[in-house]
Amino acid sequence: MAHYVVTISRQFASMGRTIGLKMASNLGIELYDRDIVKHTAERLGLEKGEVSHYDEKTGKRSFFLRDTYLFDFSVYDIHRNVFEVEKNIIQDFAKKESCIIVGRCADSILRDMPNVLNIFIYAPIEERLKNCVEQLGMDETSALEKIRKVDDARSAYRHKFCPECVSEFNDRHIMIDSSKFGVEGTANILTEIVKSSVGK
Repeated sequence: MAHYVVTISRQFASMGRTIGLKMASNLGIELYDRDIVKHTAERLGLEKGEVSHYDEKTGKRSFFLRDTYLFDFSVYDIHRNVFEVEKNIIQDFAKKESCIIVGRCADSILRDMPNVLNIFIYAPIEERLKNCVEQLGMDETSALEKIRKVDDARSAYRHKFCPECVSEFNDRHIMIDSSKFGVEGTANILTEIVKSSVGK
């Protein structure tokens, strides 16, 4: 098979990562998501939990590294630093092997790379709320707030680091409602699309 990369962007609780894992199993390739945070922490010399705090988020400049980098003011924008390192890691993974990469503007980062398929997974709010309650054990009030906060954070992240993407359609080839087909069905549909397009 040809070397290819699939990127998955997703709404919170649309089951995007779970679908991606099933696709990876179907295709016999790796899925990279939290691994990106691990490698980013290693390259920055930080704890994984610390990088997770800034992962797929925007924010004001942070001064927690001030004592170490007293005269390098650019390092204070830790969100930008994390994004740039994650960008390099995503490019490294994409060049190394066929794989699925979840989130972190991978669709835009890899826009000039051949044989890439960019997918956006979404679902109605009612279905996502149900997933939060049934899959994550959250109460409805907390779930609604979490959905709003994570969706807003991901949207702001994309707007900040990929300002050329002025709509949800930019750099995305397929947009699919996971509630219509279920996790298994959505994964199978997308697997066949990958096989018949970039994976052949």
